[in-house]
Amino acid sequence: MSFSALALSPETLRSVRDRGHHQPTAIQSGAIPVALAGRDLVATAETGSGKTAAFLLPMLDRLHGSRTGGVSALILAPTRELAAQIGREFDLLSRNTRLRAAVIVGGESMTRQVDALRSGAQVVVACPGRLIDHVERGTVKLDRIELVVIDEADRLLDMGFLPQLRRILRMVPKQRQTLMFSATMDAGVEMVAREFLRDPARLNVGEVCAPPASIRQAIYPVTLENKGPMLLELLQRGGVDSAIVFTRTKSRADRVAKMLVRNRIRAVAIHGDRSQQQRNAALAGFRKRAYQVLVATDVAARGLDIPDVSHIINFDLPDASETYIHRIGRTARMGKAGEALSLVTPEERFSLGEIERMLGQKLERATVAGFDAPQIVARKPVTIFRSSAMRRRPLRNRVHTH
Repeated sequence: MSFSALALSPETLRSVRDRGHHQPTAIQSGAIPVALAGRDLVATAETGSGKTAAFLLPMLDRLHGSRTGGVSALILAPTRELAAQIGREFDLLSRNTRLRAAVIVGGESMTRQVDALRSGAQVVVACPGRLIDHVERGTVKLDRIELVVIDEADRLLDMGFLPQLRRILRMVPKQRQTLMFSATMDAGVEMVAREFLRDPARLNVGEVCAPPASIRQAIYPVTLENKGPMLLELLQRGGVDSAIVFTRTKSRADRVAKMLVRNRIRAVAIHGDRSQQQRNAALAGFRKRAYQVLVATDVAARGLDIPDVSHIINFDLPDASETYIHRIGRTARMGKAGEALSLVTPEERFSLGEIERMLGQKLERATVAGFDAPQIVARKPVTIFRSSAMRRRPLRNRVHTH
């Protein structure tokens, strides 16, 4: 199927071609017709599936040529980085229209955001907290919203945004279209869908909570004191063009980044204690390949779409097995290949066991010459305990309309 088969406007199709896209991904071919038909939608898709364009393209079609004044569409995102990324993609896809978007996030100039709103933005991309700040100041009105997109719904709820989400959705008109996208469909997401969406179509693409099949995953058993030297060895091998290294804590991210810089590896850290300006600069430098390595806490694990990240390295395993999926999903975007390597100590065997149980498989063990490889005994994966959403069944392009 080509994009031209999706009944998009000539202006939108031209922007898609300008972006170099010719065939829609599974989430795009499933979601765009539903959105164009005006239906509410709940969509779950594996990370890296192209869902941003899946809601932006029908939004552009709906708003292009509309004479409605003021803000007509609202996109809610859990993190500043994701909101900024959506704003950048909007600018690229709207280049053949006169539509404008204002990105409203914390940590940045309120005055600059007010100026963007007053310049005639029809779309607001926002984090919930800062959006409510603007509503209370009277700098943005939500009474003419026709379309609401809730992106990364599960992450919004994980971060405690449910009260703000409810407050915002009660401010916008009841007669609206709502599109909700999530990597997982847990009880909280289902509750929001029942409360605020009207008879939504349901779209499941790929296997929920499964990493892209094009990722090679491997575990490197290592002692705690050898984690740093082994990381250096892996990064200095050939083929590591662009890597994100994940740590569990902010202080560890700083220490790892400094250690890499001391060893002449171009690295920068990003985490919650960095200012928004520092975080933006780090991401911009990583995208432009000024840095080979981005050392991050899980602030960067969800929603960021950075092209051609060749490697994800878990310096520390995450506490939650679902977070592992979201971390490694930063590579192998849009069907490309990638590698996910994890440095695992015997003390992390329980976290490893949970990850393997969720995946339903034992991950490949690998070693590095010159490094001791301690034995790590994790519980054997038992697929019987996987949730119904995790069972191996064909979910590709399955749309429920009733």
